[in-house]
Amino acid sequence: MASITTSPIFISTDQIHSTLTHKTLIQHFSTSLPSVSPTITSPIRQSHPLSPSSSSSSLLLMPCWSSSPSLPYVGVKLVTHFPQNSALNLPGIHASYVLFSSTNGQTLASMDGTVLTLYRTACVSGLASQILAREDCKVLVMVGAGGLAPHLIKAHLAARPGLEKVVIWNRTMKKAVDLAEILRLEIDHVRFECAHDLEEVIGLGDIVSCATNAEMPLVKGKKLKVGAHLDLVGSFKHTMRECDDEAIRRGRVFVDNEAALEEAGELVGAFERGVIGRGDVAGKLVELINGEKIGRKNNEEITVFKSVGSGVVDLLTAKLVYETCINHKD
Repeated sequence: MASITTSPIFISTDQIHSTLTHKTLIQHFSTSLPSVSPTITSPIRQSHPLSPSSSSSSLLLMPCWSSSPSLPYVGVKLVTHFPQNSALNLPGIHASYVLFSSTNGQTLASMDGTVLTLYRTACVSGLASQILAREDCKVLVMVGAGGLAPHLIKAHLAARPGLEKVVIWNRTMKKAVDLAEILRLEIDHVRFECAHDLEEVIGLGDIVSCATNAEMPLVKGKKLKVGAHLDLVGSFKHTMRECDDEAIRRGRVFVDNEAALEEAGELVGAFERGVIGRGDVAGKLVELINGEKIGRKNNEEITVFKSVGSGVVDLLTAKLVYETCINHKD
């Protein structure tokens, strides 16, 4: 019998934008994560310095594959980290995602891994706020105005369509102003404002979403309003912290996956200082989706969701993009 060779396709950044919406990806995660998560192998990411004399530039490899017939794929995200690129006015991180068949190993597609990561990161947070934030949320405070911020805002708006106002804060005020102006042109049913003083506006947030590289806490727990939902995205190593211990102490803490307990500076530090114990973490995202863990118990409770990302959601996002493109092609 003649074998069938599949020609790999390249999925452009524009195609990803036209294929994905934050609402559909949140729904995709909600329906797919519980069933496929047990079938997926996602090894610890590999990081390689690119210069023997300097550890500043690095290459990261993030493989992931599934044994489920409903997810017949192998995916690898390839990431370069060049922190010195700011001097060149270029992003410090670039990524590509390659998708293979787990049936025969053929290369199926390659796509922009940076944009893929922005969508999946934001939609994990959106799904968490759909489960954990109060149903009567009106105000979102966005801490940070980098590349992830507009995606987080749109994901939270998709998850909580009752939101009426978004307040954006950034260390560089101009970035917050520029982002607000862009979003006003795209979204007309929400008010967008900028804040000079973060501590003054934290208490307004029904949802407070953070996407920064902060190493000193930005969000003070004593400023969080009763019933707030705190979404922490930025930290991915022990030296990084977007909130202080009081925020962790006041809230019921949930995580996207087990890796957050080892990687997130807010949690690792809180464990070391005895603020909370590992056993005090109330649950993981899949457990919340499945109803194995209880989310918000009442409107007065503060909830905290910390995510560090995983190859699982990369693979699920790539699957949705690839299969949508193939179906449209046919």
